[in-house]
Amino acid sequence: MPSTVVNWDVIVIGAGAAGMMCAAQAGQRGRKVLLIDHSQKLAEKIRISGGGHCNFTNLHCRQENFLSQNPHFCRSALARFTPQHFIALVERYGIKYHEKKLGQLFCDDSAQQIIHMLKSECDLGRVTWRMPCDVQAVIRKDGVFQVATSQGNYQSQALVIATGGLTVPKIGATPFAYHIANQFGLYVVPPRPALVPLSFEPETLSCFGDLSGVSLDVEVSCNGGRFRDSLLLTHRGLSGPAILQISSYWNNGDFISINLLPGQDVRAWLGSRHSSRTRYDNLLAQVLPKRFAQQWGAAYHLAKPMYQFTPKELDNAAEALCNWRVRPSGTLGYGKAEVTLGGVATDGLSSKTMEVKTVPGLYFVGEALDVTGHLGGFNFQWAWASGSAAGLSL
Repeated sequence: MPSTVVNWDVIVIGAGAAGMMCAAQAGQRGRKVLLIDHSQKLAEKIRISGGGHCNFTNLHCRQENFLSQNPHFCRSALARFTPQHFIALVERYGIKYHEKKLGQLFCDDSAQQIIHMLKSECDLGRVTWRMPCDVQAVIRKDGVFQVATSQGNYQSQALVIATGGLTVPKIGATPFAYHIANQFGLYVVPPRPALVPLSFEPETLSCFGDLSGVSLDVEVSCNGGRFRDSLLLTHRGLSGPAILQISSYWNNGDFISINLLPGQDVRAWLGSRHSSRTRYDNLLAQVLPKRFAQQWGAAYHLAKPMYQFTPKELDNAAEALCNWRVRPSGTLGYGKAEVTLGGVATDGLSSKTMEVKTVPGLYFVGEALDVTGHLGGFNFQWAWASGSAAGLSL
């Protein structure tokens, strides 16, 4: 690396949600901060989030809403920077917002308002920007980080990696954070897509693949995760909030269980109609979308009048409705995922500051870490909380 370098107190690589929050906090504490990002456009992931309205937090954010191999790691940061702290910032900028459901808060207008707010907070901290700017190398010598970029060479005693995970590669996601972690001897929990649609195996696709657009209220479970929300059938498999949630718990080869009539005693309901001449699929159409009910009956060879069912057939029909076992063939990948599961292992970091225990001055924040929230604003809250934790300690 050339000898001519510019000195900074803090260098933050990655100008997304966590990176801007960290840079703003450090800058407003009087630190001389350089914020680097390789993208042409600022914070594209924020801009496209929430259908363009940015689900920026969740009122009910708790540790239990996050997955990690070190499940208690997120507790400290989340306790010190709560949804109420971010809401206060949003209100200070006059951004109007609303609760959609289950504590999910969205901008009334554009997600661009959140980006502008974070940029303004960085400006208040006199943060210096290099964007677009590619990082070519990072080394640490005598306790100082030296960063070679396409716009020059910089050094500082504090380096924050806020480059996120692998989600949505078309807007610039890269494995940069994992490469830096490996360079400095940190373990990376193997990343995979999460909050992502699931694809059907061929046999299931042949039965239900032409029902694209049909939505159902279901309860879905897998590996200890359980969610009640809407399920959306697609031409490739399953999507909708319930499926996105359970995808974070699903492993390749696992079955997921779908209760098509949650909250109901299905066996008793079917039994009460045992004497009816109504066909089974027409009966289901009273409580499920008609197209789905018809193909469900056909798939299970049960398109016959209710009075013809034996008690065992009623038991089997009820079990199938309450426990539709589907084994997905896979996910639709990072291009359709909302977040990356896995990442830089947190047992090597301070839960209070996000600093690497064995490499003083090196920090990781946001989606780069092995902390993954449920759907509904939790991942943005982790970005704000982890970014703030690092920014206030620099």
